[in-house]
Amino acid sequence: MNAYLLDPNLVNRHKNPQFVFHPFKKPTSEINIGVLIRHSEEPFCQISKSRSDFGKIVTTPFGFSSRLSARAASGAPQEASPNGEIEVSKPNKNLKLAFIFGLWYFQNIVFNIYNKKVLNIFPYPWLLASFQLFCGSVWMFILWSLKLQPAPKINKSFIVALLGPALFHTIGHISACVSFSKVAVSFTHVIKSAEPVFSVVFSSFLGDSYPLKVWLSIIPIVFGCSLAAVTEVSFNFEGLWGAMISNVGFVLRNIYSKKSLQNFKEVDGLNLYGWISIISLLYLFPVAVFVEGSQWVAGYHKAIATIGKPLTFYLWVILSGVFYHLYNQSSYQALDDISPLTFSVGNTMKRVVVIIATVLVFRNPVRPLNALGSAIAIFGTFLYSQATAKKPKVEAGEKKD
Repeated sequence: MNAYLLDPNLVNRHKNPQFVFHPFKKPTSEINIGVLIRHSEEPFCQISKSRSDFGKIVTTPFGFSSRLSARAASGAPQEASPNGEIEVSKPNKNLKLAFIFGLWYFQNIVFNIYNKKVLNIFPYPWLLASFQLFCGSVWMFILWSLKLQPAPKINKSFIVALLGPALFHTIGHISACVSFSKVAVSFTHVIKSAEPVFSVVFSSFLGDSYPLKVWLSIIPIVFGCSLAAVTEVSFNFEGLWGAMISNVGFVLRNIYSKKSLQNFKEVDGLNLYGWISIISLLYLFPVAVFVEGSQWVAGYHKAIATIGKPLTFYLWVILSGVFYHLYNQSSYQALDDISPLTFSVGNTMKRVVVIIATVLVFRNPVRPLNALGSAIAIFGTFLYSQATAKKPKVEAGEKKD
């Protein structure tokens, strides 16, 4: 089993229908790109579970490990699923699922807390956003150099195809960081929960059609975000527009990725995200220098004077950068182990957990109507994930059974 999963020659033979050795039946379902990249923190390109080269391999928080080989080595009870794959028994599967979600949520909470802590005393989001992309780039280079993550084979056409998605990713990331610097973290996340609205609208303009239940699901999102905005204590138009532009940027990234990256499905999601981070850094940092570079030195001295301990400031900045990359990386691990619908629901609940955690940590005042609007918007996001979830396809042979 390990040889089959890790030997690329055997994997290639598996893709050849004439090859007899066939330990796993090729799955027919694919991860919906809309679910995969629906939120700003999540991956941005379509990853098919039917692709044997990396669909069976899952990355740990450090970017390496084999999912099925680890299961086989552990001796955990396994059973065959209806589509022919080997699955871990339900208790072990639930335990692993809880660990994955717990890790994903924890990393996201840590990022949001320290990101806001830094911005409170060093309000220069362009530099901080650039540093976060820099941390992700360095992390990926380390994984590739130590061969903990297989380095992708890149060429000119691959880089050209990434230029568009990376540009929109840059816009989405810096806009969110600007929003975080202007308003409460909880308010930014409420507004960012409206991303499905932009996705439906933009996709409709490009010719996609949606059933009525999808359009109905975005009504509570719009209403909830509006109610939360008008009752937000820390309301600021720059913060509001930053979160809205972030939604637009990530939606356009999703749409553009779907078109431009179709010919590079052999590159797994983690490597794609790594290269997106690298190119985004090259986009962002020169602009950051132009926008606020003249203020960095004075801002640094003021931040050190405010916090009193330089090492504490450095630690906060590093934690925000490292955990920004880690929680995005963990989302790939979650997506490899669960269905798109479960992932989408989990992402909605993650936003709730982050909002509650940041409100408790920063003790932001929350009005009853503001809490109600936030809850309605989050619930609308949940309804949207349910409305857009694709039902699993049933093969003819299974229907006869």
